[in-house]
Amino acid sequence: MIITKNRVASLTYTLTLNDYEGSVIETVGKDQAVEFLFGSGNLLPAFEEALEGKEMGSNFRFQIPAEKAYGDYNPKAIIELSKDIFVRDGEMNNEILVIGNEIPMMDNTGKRMNGIVKEVKDTMVVMDFNHPLAGNDLFFKGLVAQIREATDEELNPSHSCGCGSGGAHQQDDGGCGCGSSKSEGDSCCSSDNSHGDHNGQGNHGECGCGS
Repeated sequence: MIITKNRVASLTYTLTLNDYEGSVIETVGKDQAVEFLFGSGNLLPAFEEALEGKEMGSNFRFQIPAEKAYGDYNPKAIIELSKDIFVRDGEMNNEILVIGNEIPMMDNTGKRMNGIVKEVKDTMVVMDFNHPLAGNDLFFKGLVAQIREATDEELNPSHSCGCGSGGAHQQDDGGCGCGSSKSEGDSCCSSDNSHGDHNGQGNHGECGCGS
């Protein structure tokens, strides 16, 4: 059996930046192999292209350049948001307003994104909505551990991981951990008042590097 649309592949792999011996971002071993549903639209097209047609038990090694991964780092994706966005039950949710904290947000159209707190001012919060891997070439090497046909439930999920850009506010449900890469001109500003709990980014296999 080979990897193709509507099949689920279980992979073990190591992800490094900028070359195969570069900084290790993620290692997925046999005891925690990650499953990917191919053809679902939740993976980077370049990721699918590199793996499609691979047989179970085969090794893989491929590079995804930054422009086909999460794009260049975009300074315009660093946005100042009003602290009012983080008011919860009438009080400022200061527990999540910590530099380096990743906060799930939602724009005015309901699309989800993650923002990293860069600076906390008196009335504003500076957040970076670049994907954490923006500007980096990605290098994958690993093994196709298993391939199977997708179930009906997997082919018809009740919800999906949505990522996007636009006006932002903090989402209530914690988000799915998807990162978004923004193009020039995108805005993440909103005066909407909202609140929610912090929830870290999901692992790269499910909604990060491959999504």
